[in-house]
Amino acid sequence: MNDITILLVDDEPFNLEILEEYLEDGGYRLETASDGVEAWERLEVDPGGYDIVVLDRMMPRMDGLEVLRRMKTHAELETVPVILQTAMAAQDEINEGLAAGAFYYLTKPFDETMLRNVVATAVEDRRRYRQMQQSIDAASRLFGMMEQACFHFRTVDESRDLATMLANACPDPNRSVVGLLELLLNAVEHGNLGITYAEKSRLREEGTWDEEIERRLRQPGYAERYVEVEFQRCEREIAIRIRDQGEGFEWEKYLDFDPERAFDSHGRGIAMSRMMSFDELTYLGRGNEVLVKVYLEQARSEAA
Repeated sequence: MNDITILLVDDEPFNLEILEEYLEDGGYRLETASDGVEAWERLEVDPGGYDIVVLDRMMPRMDGLEVLRRMKTHAELETVPVILQTAMAAQDEINEGLAAGAFYYLTKPFDETMLRNVVATAVEDRRRYRQMQQSIDAASRLFGMMEQACFHFRTVDESRDLATMLANACPDPNRSVVGLLELLLNAVEHGNLGITYAEKSRLREEGTWDEEIERRLRQPGYAERYVEVEFQRCEREIAIRIRDQGEGFEWEKYLDFDPERAFDSHGRGIAMSRMMSFDELTYLGRGNEVLVKVYLEQARSEAA
């Protein structure tokens, strides 16, 4: 049994049985709730006890969107990944779910492979966030005194270390760390290493994503590339500029959640960063440079 607890929520007992059957070999601890009211009671009583919620959209008493909205306004539950399951795949329905905070989608009837892949992605995101949060809690608050700095890095591990350090220099490290990590990882994986969206989808399905990253980091033409990060603290804001040495990408389509990609196992990082972690996020030029800003107390009060 691993360290992940998943809450499965559906008002149809047969659907809960299918979910449990498909996920039981994953080693997760599985709990169930028969509707939104029961799910919310469980979450409210033990907000730290659940790592993933697989949530049916249409239920009596309290539907899935209401549960999701309540989670997103709860300090301890807002970062818990929610997989919204629905029989409705219309664009406006997907938009409504994405707006409420559903970063992962599943359609009924369930496809076992898709279910496993989406859950695995959510679990990976959850573990990564918990690890980063633990690092933040243990890190020195001396980084909060940093006013200006420049960094060069190459690898995924270095991106995690740098994200933790830069987050500690921000007013709310737990808010900033998620977006910083996403953008730094993007700069390595998609920027310097040139892995496309379609390639990532294929590599994740094959289970060779990590191996391909390591291979390209050693490959001539990629091995010499680095990511440059500039940090600047001003009176009203913190500005962080991230620049990779790749060819850039069509960044416009990734600033918001795209219903056409709602059922993909990845592709949410930039939109999540923009919504959750920063007060401003701006891509420059061809897309190999991004500038993010975090407002300090005075500027935040004025913006509100």
